[in-house]
Amino acid sequence: MARHPKSDNPFRWFDSSPGVIQMVVMLYVRFPLSLRNVEDLAFERGIDICHETVRLWVNRFGPMFASKIRSRRVQAIRQNSHWRWHLDEVFVRVNGQRSYLWRAVDHEGEVLESYVTTLRDKDAALKFIKKAMKRHGRTREIVTDGRRSYGAALKALNAKNRQAPVRRWKNNRAENSHLPFRRRERAMIRFRRMKTLQKFAAVHASIHNHFAQERHLISRDLYRERRSAALAEWRTVRG
Repeated sequence: MARHPKSDNPFRWFDSSPGVIQMVVMLYVRFPLSLRNVEDLAFERGIDICHETVRLWVNRFGPMFASKIRSRRVQAIRQNSHWRWHLDEVFVRVNGQRSYLWRAVDHEGEVLESYVTTLRDKDAALKFIKKAMKRHGRTREIVTDGRRSYGAALKALNAKNRQAPVRRWKNNRAENSHLPFRRRERAMIRFRRMKTLQKFAAVHASIHNHFAQERHLISRDLYRERRSAALAEWRTVRG
């Protein structure tokens, strides 16, 4: 008896359509909603699912969607010059213990890399910067908050001359990039494991980058055009 070829469709074991799954994942990751909030919003649209189904879909398909978005954006970004990076870290409670979420942001506010560690020393900064440079290449200038771990890590990479002088408000790009994640974190009522924090931080950054249109800097018509284009591209991710 001939065997059927194995299907590459990641949705083959699910009764719901890929469009419904993608909408639920987008609602949960993009907006500060709880699992039960997303369940109620889906029910208003005629979709009867459990909040645990929302959790399953986000954990199963969120990284897949984010990976496809990230690969497209990295290819487009590497074609242009990264003339400035902003690096910053913020503490996050993981099961009652303090951990640190490191972020690299470019000069336009695009979150390039997210990395979670338990310490905030030279080794942690070195791993974080190496990870960012491996994916996005080197930049001409790096802005930090003046923490010594950044300087020691850049010195180890022979990139100390790329560190910009520390000035007040100069690193606001990186500091403001934490705000959407903080709002999402409060709705999730913290994290229990570092692995969960790392995975969600990466997924959230990719999806937030995709839909961030800087509406305060452009006209209403241009914003509507870009928003429609972002939604149209988002629908092609599941293909």
